[in-house]
Amino acid sequence: MSAFRPTLRALRTRVTSAATRTEGVPRIPTWSVAKRPISTGRYGSTAARGRLLQLGGAAIASLAIAYHLTSPLLLEEAIDDPSPDADQAVGRGMIPYSEVNKHNTPEDCWVVIDGKVYDLTEFASIHPGGSQHIHRVAGRDATQIFQPIHPPGTIENGLDEGAFKGLVDPATLPKMISKEAAGEKQERKIDLGEIIGLPDFAEAAKINLTSKAWAYMSSGATDQYTLDLNRNAFNSILFRPRVLVDVDEVDTRTTMLGQENSLPIFISPAGMAKLAHPEGECLLAKGAGLCNIIQMISTNASAPLPDIINSRTSPDQPFFMQLYVDRNRPKSEDLIRKINNLGLKAIFVTVDAAAPGKREADERSRAEVEVASGISGGKISSDNKGGGIGRSVGGFIDPKLSWKDVAWLRKHTTLPIGLKGVQTVEDAMKAVEMGVDAIYLSNHGGRALDGSPPALYTLLEINKICPEILNKCEVYIDGGCRRGTDVVKALCLGAKGVGMGRPFLYSLTYGEEGVVHAIEIMRDEIQTTLRLLGVTKLDQLGPHLLNTRALDNMVFDKPVWGPYEKPLR
Repeated sequence: MSAFRPTLRALRTRVTSAATRTEGVPRIPTWSVAKRPISTGRYGSTAARGRLLQLGGAAIASLAIAYHLTSPLLLEEAIDDPSPDADQAVGRGMIPYSEVNKHNTPEDCWVVIDGKVYDLTEFASIHPGGSQHIHRVAGRDATQIFQPIHPPGTIENGLDEGAFKGLVDPATLPKMISKEAAGEKQERKIDLGEIIGLPDFAEAAKINLTSKAWAYMSSGATDQYTLDLNRNAFNSILFRPRVLVDVDEVDTRTTMLGQENSLPIFISPAGMAKLAHPEGECLLAKGAGLCNIIQMISTNASAPLPDIINSRTSPDQPFFMQLYVDRNRPKSEDLIRKINNLGLKAIFVTVDAAAPGKREADERSRAEVEVASGISGGKISSDNKGGGIGRSVGGFIDPKLSWKDVAWLRKHTTLPIGLKGVQTVEDAMKAVEMGVDAIYLSNHGGRALDGSPPALYTLLEINKICPEILNKCEVYIDGGCRRGTDVVKALCLGAKGVGMGRPFLYSLTYGEEGVVHAIEIMRDEIQTTLRLLGVTKLDQLGPHLLNTRALDNMVFDKPVWGPYEKPLR
């Protein structure tokens, strides 16, 4: 039901009081807040009132009914959802953008989002990302910043009904500033057919994405040492291939936590995919389904979880879920129930994000987006850390998460449980003792703690110090993988599967076709690597096919426990 459909009592009141309103019908402004009328009455002029007085009683009643059936309502007469669809507006009863601009302080903070005006004065103090992110857009249109980094339903589930003030008049909004209008050089877009390796997708994405989206996706923490080391680690390992082997047919199929996969790769959980394409994670789901690989969905996905699942290409397409544990535990428990009900096949809890990493490229680029989106006018407030998407969306994550919470998670699901973000053999040993089903070696793509080890180093530590871990639970790895050779190297060291995040986000700039193209590139490279290595099945891979001596001095040869850590039994 429309939010502006009148109640029956309101209509009766209007009809019975019509005669008394023929004199002195007030002239009122064309915008509304609180209890002010939404638009000017159609009989507000002196001439109109004079003509109305000349009419008979029946005519007055008829006109009154017509007037009250078609005229705008007072906000207190609205029912149901107080925030109507923007397409219901007909140019009347709208709030001019100049009025929004007046409410630009922390004590009086209005914001436009998707054509709707909200009073966020009170909500700012409880915003999970901090009040400064709301205050910096006070009195302005925040749509371009808000939409890509907030899942659908954020406003509906997080704001009181009274926060909605009305619809902004689109004719009064400032014009968007495009790159072309700003005189920036437009590079030639790379055709999908020109892309023959995953590194090509990165080059193309830098052209296709907005500067803000590129900064968010590509950036690493602080000096980006770990980001670079992730890639270099794979290149430090050499193969020891076997020859004169019949490799006419090779088989790349595998299982991950009991789920069949056509390749030993999966789509790593990477949030905010709508920065790359309007359909975001839903297209990743379609591409994964068409190529029969697993998608691990991020808690920070920009599409609703049911929509992603409903984008599957077959009823039995498997999905895994990455879970950030919320400071408000009931919210996480609700999400876990949804995961259970939607039929996902595993939950991986992220354990390496007690605080958001400092990603300087992401932090610096906030001002650029505000200029490009036409919302940099007026007073801009910013903290001394910058304004990155990563920090903005990570404020809800519970820094109190600890080993005892594995038992808490077990109470709420029977699904296989993995820990994502393990970075040392000591923590891998603890995870096995806690009975987890999978260990996901990761340093958050070099986006959390700069100076943390590449996952490949940790995998080498496990092989050297506690190889039995590889037989007790499944081990997954991500970070820096860009080639089929990288995948095979990780499998030789005992990894069950290799995840990739950025490459698939970059491929998403070409839509579903781009995602499929990226997966098929990896399929071809993995098959080629197996043939040149002299193997035909994944279970034939092992450490004997690698030379890892260049990294031997980077890997511990025994567990090292701190003074306040409790060694395992």
